[in-house]
Amino acid sequence: MSATSTPTRGPRPRTRRPGPGWVPRQHGAWAMLVVPPVVGGVVGGWSWRHLLLVVAWLVGYLAFHAAGLWLRSGRKARYRPPVLAYGALAAVLLAALLAVAPALVAWALVFAPLLAVSLLASVRRADRSWWNDTVTVVAAALLTPVAAGLGTGPPQAAAVWTATAVLAAYFLGTVPYVKSLIRERDDPRVRRASVGYHVVAAVVGAAVHPLLGVVGAALALRAWLVPHRWPQVRPAVIGVGEIVATLVVTAAVLVVV
Repeated sequence: MSATSTPTRGPRPRTRRPGPGWVPRQHGAWAMLVVPPVVGGVVGGWSWRHLLLVVAWLVGYLAFHAAGLWLRSGRKARYRPPVLAYGALAAVLLAALLAVAPALVAWALVFAPLLAVSLLASVRRADRSWWNDTVTVVAAALLTPVAAGLGTGPPQAAAVWTATAVLAAYFLGTVPYVKSLIRERDDPRVRRASVGYHVVAAVVGAAVHPLLGVVGAALALRAWLVPHRWPQVRPAVIGVGEIVATLVVTAAVLVVV
């Protein structure tokens, strides 16, 4: 090699990516996880215990996601580390939460069956099924009354359960809507189910409050328009639309209650 020649550079080292199970790829789930406890905190009055609740809830989701992936893999060893790490941290956070709010132990009777059903879906590799999506939405929505119960004062039951019902109805509607755009976009029955659900939800919402009717009508229009006008829309664009819709619904709920 001459003095003026340029030395040959070797390949750049690849960035090491986290192993399977450490980082969930279901980005749309975060809005469904965060919004209910935030709304519940607003309705019940913010307390320092809400921070512990949200952290425990999010870490619990990471443990749940990792466990589901491990079960779907047939319990392969390479999927086990995040289950153990997130599971241990979630157990510590849950114990701390129950120490400062022991009344929350009563919610175990509600969440334990929902968790069992969803983990069964992972064992059967049916985590994308309609029934499992419904179970996870119900579990997430129920964080609204859980968070409201940790507030600084006794929350009004009507406001708490109205907020819970509206959030549950909205997130349940995202199930057929997203399926009509991605996994089952070639099935006209899914598109009809999505539009029909949103129309009914808009009518019911209007009976509760005019603002909910307006938001529901806009979501029903979206459920009809997007699959017909943009049938090949990218998942990233769908995600942005869901973020905007979630913010609108959350604002409407806080105005109504």
